[in-house]
Amino acid sequence: MIKQAIIQLKKVTGDIDWKLLILLVLFLNVKLAIKLLALIIVYCVRPNFRFGFHFKNSRLPLFYVAIIALALTTFILNKNFHSTHYTAVLLTGIGFWTLCIFAAHQVKLSVEQSSIDTLHRTIFIFFVLNLLFTLGNIVAIVIETGALNPYRYQGNYQKYFISTGDYIKGLTFDTSTTNAVLNAFGVIYFLLRRRFALVCLCMAGLLLTASNFVNIVLLLTLGGLFAFNSDKDQKSIIIVCVGFLLIFLGKISPQNSNYVGETFGKIFHQKQLPNIRPQTQIPLLQRADSTLNPDERKRRTAMLYLDSLANYKKKPLVLTKNTSAMAIPDSMIAKQELSIPKPSIHSAPFQNRADTTIEQKRLLTFINTNENKLKLPGKIIPVKLQPGKLIAMQQTLTFLEHSPAKIIWGDGMGNFSSKLAFRVSNLGIAGGFPASYTYISNEFLTNHLKVYLNYFSRRANLHSLTNSPNSVYDQLLSEYGILGFILFIVLYIGYFVRSIKYFTYGIPLLLMTGAIFFVDYWFEQLSVVILFELLMFLNIKENSTDNLSPAHAN
Repeated sequence: MIKQAIIQLKKVTGDIDWKLLILLVLFLNVKLAIKLLALIIVYCVRPNFRFGFHFKNSRLPLFYVAIIALALTTFILNKNFHSTHYTAVLLTGIGFWTLCIFAAHQVKLSVEQSSIDTLHRTIFIFFVLNLLFTLGNIVAIVIETGALNPYRYQGNYQKYFISTGDYIKGLTFDTSTTNAVLNAFGVIYFLLRRRFALVCLCMAGLLLTASNFVNIVLLLTLGGLFAFNSDKDQKSIIIVCVGFLLIFLGKISPQNSNYVGETFGKIFHQKQLPNIRPQTQIPLLQRADSTLNPDERKRRTAMLYLDSLANYKKKPLVLTKNTSAMAIPDSMIAKQELSIPKPSIHSAPFQNRADTTIEQKRLLTFINTNENKLKLPGKIIPVKLQPGKLIAMQQTLTFLEHSPAKIIWGDGMGNFSSKLAFRVSNLGIAGGFPASYTYISNEFLTNHLKVYLNYFSRRANLHSLTNSPNSVYDQLLSEYGILGFILFIVLYIGYFVRSIKYFTYGIPLLLMTGAIFFVDYWFEQLSVVILFELLMFLNIKENSTDNLSPAHAN
């Protein structure tokens, strides 16, 4: 029975690389435990540990080995070996880089051992699965809200509205930004492979995530392709994709286009953030319950009661045959049903909650405990209205300027800017860590963690990508220094650039990935990088004369 089911499944799906598909589906999942399970399954089925690292013509990017070696060297140079807590941090960080190696190795094995058609078919199925999950996300929101367009739905305390895209997480159940990047990769991959229907579907999936940054990066990439590397049909599809974007921003979610304009305005105009508490000039009937004191609640209840009486008196009297002795013709009897007026769009159910969430309470408690070091006396203190990511970059440059010795090799793994630094802080920001080994360096506390706390302990509309300090480039410069950044350019970017003559969709993917490295710690995220590497390995294979670039042969 099982054998017959497998045969039938193969007839439907064709020949695909199941090991690769399992690795993609499970390794890109948000849960670290599932990522580990993916590697265990694949290595049990294909137990190969011949990574092929060499100084010349390395099979895999030598960057991974070099960055681990640099971290160990920095560990000694900065004399961090005296702290058992930091030793645990270092080992954890090395573990993440090792997982990158294991994943890249299995992806490369699939490219080496499977046919080009099989690989393309496997990637096609992965994208279809992700699109189905993305569709499921939006359908679930529509059912919950009862609104065909939840991007304009302001009920339920604006749980969705401009934040609807945050809930479109796709197959990975990771952040919506991860889903956005995956769909952006799909747009480029299918466009240059002339699979135009899938280009439109991936573009739709990207727009549903409402990721403004990824939209801008993709728009610039498509512009380059339109000008330099596309035929008539591809140009037409690019125009269609741009049209989709304009319709989405203009009709479906116009508040996102306003948000983009406001974000650019923040970069050039340093205004002040208003206090987190609502302003007193907001009419009493329009304020959320959580912002009112007992006296204000009583006043608002009285006002609502008086308004309801006034509305009732304005309604015409409804008469029936039994209400008067006078004979009144049926045609003269007013027929009107009693109706309850709908709440105003300005009333509490249509406004953002001002309640402090559990996550915010945790951050605020930490702020109060470390008030002297952070110099953040509380959540209602105004701060400069400037993107947190820009502030974080300025912090990194300032740190390096005042720490000449660390310009070369950095502050050390997990000490300044990384997902690892957030994880080991045990603030629940980037996963868990043994409480007995909680570690927060002073440089991280007074720089990037301070930025994160200052924005993410406030109201929800400040919890955006632009206010997060996350960035691969920031991580490399601050924790691995100029040397780490050079290793990345030479041994990772350079690894792919040396095979540029084999690329079609590989060039725009490389440029796009270089841009998205500004917005998160993607290597430690253990997600989109594996798909990027798969597509790059495959592009090299399918366009080389022997179907495998000599520079990357086993």
